[in-house]
Order: sequence, then structure tokens, then C-alpha cells
Amino acid sequence: MRIAVNTRFLLPGRLEGIGWFTYNTLKVLTQRYPDVHFTFLFDRPWDEKFVFSTNITPVKLFPPARHPVLWYWYFEHSVHAYLQKHPHDIYLSPDGYLSLRHSSTPQIAVIHDINFEHHPEFVPPLVRRYYRHFFPRFAHKASRIATVSQWSKSDLVSTYGVEAEKIDVVYNGASEIFKPISEKEKQEVRLQVSEGKPYFIFIGAFNPRKNIEGLFRSFDLFCSRHTADFRLVVVGEKMHWTPQMEKTYHAMEHSDKVLFVGRKQGEELNQLLAAAEALWFVSHFEGFGIPVVEAFRAGVPVITSTATSLPEVGGEVALYCNSTDYEQIAQAMHTITSDSGLRQQLITKGMVRAREFTWQKTAERLWNTILAAIES
Repeated sequence: MRIAVNTRFLLPGRLEGIGWFTYNTLKVLTQRYPDVHFTFLFDRPWDEKFVFSTNITPVKLFPPARHPVLWYWYFEHSVHAYLQKHPHDIYLSPDGYLSLRHSSTPQIAVIHDINFEHHPEFVPPLVRRYYRHFFPRFAHKASRIATVSQWSKSDLVSTYGVEAEKIDVVYNGASEIFKPISEKEKQEVRLQVSEGKPYFIFIGAFNPRKNIEGLFRSFDLFCSRHTADFRLVVVGEKMHWTPQMEKTYHAMEHSDKVLFVGRKQGEELNQLLAAAEALWFVSHFEGFGIPVVEAFRAGVPVITSTATSLPEVGGEVALYCNSTDYEQIAQAMHTITSDSGLRQQLITKGMVRAREFTWQKTAERLWNTILAAIES
């Protein structure tokens, strides 16, 4: 069997949600099925660390696709031409982009969510136009679709009219690197990061749908109303930092307690997360929300949102808030840091919940999608 894979999001030091999905599922599949040949299609020179095994052939196609015009050229011309010249049994796209021109190879779209249909204001205008024009077409073109939650599956069915029978839920996982650390280690991390103070942590892209303004406002309310001296550690790059985020941040009474630490990965991220009092992840919209499961694995309680897929992922082991009710969020922050019994209960149940979400399970579900696409 020969499988071509869109691996544009395998970028060294810059993996985010879709990139981690691509990395972790492909690492499992390429090693679990050594007799299957995988062609990884990159749009720039690749890093050898992404060539996990000998059954992978990396290929660079032109152009580097980082703009809607270039996306169109890359998928409708370069990918199409490559698959025409080099036949494969399946084309797998972990970021959902397909070649509408191409018809000789079955195509699988992994569509994580369609947030741009519900919150177009969160997406730049040109990108929004591209997404809203092409993703309904990708969804109908696909031989099969994989998505990461039942919520996203239902959304694809109701918004795009896709048949539910051709959509498979493959749930994200969390890396095994996330695990609890000792009290001594927690103290050491806090001394390095927050002058020894306890802290909340946010992990993610600075995208408006992540509710960055709500993060600042609820933390400010928490600090104003409670005597405990906490910090807020913000992990991520300011790639989508907006003027409104800037305004909200500078309007904070306690902005001096917000610590921006940039992008972190691997053991460094685990240390930061595992030393936190709680994960703050009260997004407006999520197709899944990987940091929730990472926190469960690390033994950290979670404050999250009632919106979209998050209750499906968090189950009964997180504190839930309306993402626009900053008073409610601030109260949840107080509850999770002051009620030791509830806190320990959430930690214990969260670690059990995390076992339901592993990259091994994700990869096996995705493999079943591949087989179903070939059979159809």
C-alpha cells in the first residue's frame, strides 16, 4: 500500500494543534505498519527528524504554501500533478486541504473544526474567504472525513450537509511526556518562573477564539477579589495578537503578574504545566482542546468552557464556565485554588480520564478511516 500525506504542518519548533496531530499519528502509523510506504509531501525543505522510519519518502513540492493564493496553487496544481505522475492508494490530509482537481486517488480530509463558519470575526478576511469557499467543497470531495470530536462531526453534518456515515471521530491524544512532578520540582519551577508564587497557566495560540481577553479580565478580577498572590503564566507566541488584546492587557490592574514565556515544548512544557495550580482554557470555540488532556495527564485541575467540544473532552472532571462570564470564571479560579477536596478529586479523576485519549488510539482510528476510504 502507498499513502501520500500532506505534511505541511511538520515545522521544527513550530508545532501547534494540527501539527501535533500530524506528528503523533504519523509517527505511530509509520512504525506500526512497516510494509506500508508513506510519501510525505512538504512545501519547504524538511527536517530529518520528521522522517521517522525507512518506509517514508519525503518530497518537497512548490510553492511554500502560506497564503491563500499559494494554497490554491499548491493543492490544485502541485499536489494534483504529483499524484497523477506518482499513483498512490490514498491521499491523507491532516489539515483538511484537498485537491479538488484530482480524482484518481481517494482523498481523506481531517477537518478538526470549522470555527470560521461560526466566528468569522476571528479569522483574517482573505483567509476567511478561502476557508468558507473551499472547505465545504473539501468536505463533499473527500472519500472519508476524520474529525476530532463528536461535536465537530455533528457540526460538519449540520453546517455542510455531509453524510454522517462518511465521518469518523478519531479524538486527539496527549503525549506521554506529560506527567506529574514532585512537590520539590514544583517549587523549583516556580522559583525560576514566578518568583516562587503559585500560578495559573494558559497554553495555546494567541487567537481570539482562545478568549485571550477573557483570560486577562478574569485573572484581573480574581486578583482584585482574593488575597492570595498568584501569577498567570502565558505559554505561546503572539502570532495573532490583536489591538483589542493589547488594549485589554494594558487596562489590567494586575498586568505585572502576567508572565509571557513564549512557546515551550517537551519536558520544559510539562514542567511548567505540572507546577501550575490550574490550567485556564476557557475558549470560545474548540474542535477538541489538547491542553485539557495534557493537564489531566500532568495532574493539574482544569478550568474550561461549556462551549463546543470542551465538555465532551473534559467529561465530569473539569470546572466549566461560560466563556463570556468573567465573574463566573474568576469564581472558578477561586474555587479551584481554595477547595482542596475538590481540587484533589479533579486531579485524581482527570488522570483516569486522560487514559481515554492516547495517540496510539488516535492513530488506530485514523488507520481504520484509511482502510474504509480504500474499500469505498
